[in-house]
Amino acid sequence: MVERLRERVQRAMEAAPLPHEGRFTSRLHSPAVAARIGVWLGVCFLLTFVTGWLSHEAQNPETWVPFPTQPAWLYQVTQGVHVVVGTASIPLLLLKLWTVYPKLFAPIPTRARRLLIVGIERASIAALVASSIFQVVTGVMNAAQWYPWEFSFRATHYALGWVAIGSLGIHIAVKLPVIRRALGADIDAVQDDHPAATRPSTLSRRGLVNSALLASGIAMLTTAGSTVPFLRRVSVFAVRSGEGPQGIPINRSARAAGVLETARADSYELTVVNGDTRRTFSRADLEELPQRTHDLPIACVEGWSATGSWSGVVLRDLLELVGAPMGRDVRVVSLQTRGSFGRTILPHQFVDEPQTLIALSLNGSELSIDHGFPCRLIAPNRPGVLQTKWITRLEVL
Repeated sequence: MVERLRERVQRAMEAAPLPHEGRFTSRLHSPAVAARIGVWLGVCFLLTFVTGWLSHEAQNPETWVPFPTQPAWLYQVTQGVHVVVGTASIPLLLLKLWTVYPKLFAPIPTRARRLLIVGIERASIAALVASSIFQVVTGVMNAAQWYPWEFSFRATHYALGWVAIGSLGIHIAVKLPVIRRALGADIDAVQDDHPAATRPSTLSRRGLVNSALLASGIAMLTTAGSTVPFLRRVSVFAVRSGEGPQGIPINRSARAAGVLETARADSYELTVVNGDTRRTFSRADLEELPQRTHDLPIACVEGWSATGSWSGVVLRDLLELVGAPMGRDVRVVSLQTRGSFGRTILPHQFVDEPQTLIALSLNGSELSIDHGFPCRLIAPNRPGVLQTKWITRLEVL
C-alpha cells in the first residue's frame, strides 16, 4: 500500500512538476522593474512608518517624546499622510510582488556561504511580505472601523510596523548590489534578468512602472478627501465625508458609549480634584465661567479630520480654581460605559496649553449629545480618540 502511494505521488509530480524560475519568461519579471517600483514603495513604507510611530507616541501617556501642542494641525497632517500614503502603497506592493514572485522558485544554492546569504534574504523577504500584507489589510480595515479580530489593533499594528521596516532594511542591504546596477542602467537592460525572461509583453517596462505610479496616485486621490476638504467630491473611498452633527463627523455615538441618560441627567456634575481639594461644577456653573473660542481640528487615527469652532472654559483656568500647579498631568474620566478610552491621561504640556478647552459648544451652538454634551475635551494637535467626550471627572496627578 505504501509502495502504491509512493508511485502515485511520483506520477503526480511528473505530470505537474513544480514551477521553476525559468518557466516565467516575461521581460516584465525583471530587477530593472522591481528596483524602480521598490524605490517608490520604500518611500511609502518609510513615510507610513514614521507617521505611524508619531501616532503611537501621541497616544502613549508615558512616551519619552515630548509631543508638541503646536502647530494645532500637526497630527491632522501626519495621520492624514499615514493613511493616504499607506493606501497609495497598495498597488505598488501588489505589482512589486507580481514582478519578483518567480524568485520564489529559484534553485537553492549548495555552497554554505551562498546558502547563508540566500537564507537571510529569503527570511527577510518572508517577514517583509507577511508584515506588509498584514499592515495594509488591517490598516484598511481599521480605517473602515471593522475589527473582526480579538487582538489589540494599535499594539499589533505598531509591532508589525517595526518588523516590516526592519526586514525591509535587511532586504535592501542584501540586494543593494543588484539595486544599484538596476537603477544605474537603462530600464530595458537585461544584465540581471533570468536568461529565460525574454518574452515581450504588450506593455513595456516603463509603461508598467508608470501604470503602477498612476494607480498609486489614483488611490491617493480617492482617499485624501478625508483630510483635504476640497478633494471630498472625488475621494469616493474616503472614510468620512466631513459631514456629521454640527458639521463634524463622529466615530462613537452617545448610544454606543452608553451615556444617553447620564449625560442628560439634571444631577450631572463635573468633579475637579487636586489632592485634597475638590470642586464640582454643573453645566450651568461651567457656562458662567469665562469662555474662550478657538478654531481647532479634530483628527482621528482612521485618517479623517475636520476643523470646528469650539467654545468653552480654558482647562488651565478651571484647574486654577482648585490650586493645581503648572506642569502636572491630568486624568480625564468619561461617563461612557462601553468602548475604549473612557479614561485618558492628558500630558502636562496640553494641560498648560491656552488653547486646550473644556468645550461646551461647537460652531456656535450647544454641543450635541454625540459630540460630548454636557462637556468634552478639545486640545490642539491631539489624536481624536483622546479628545474625551462626556467628561465627568478631572484629576490632577
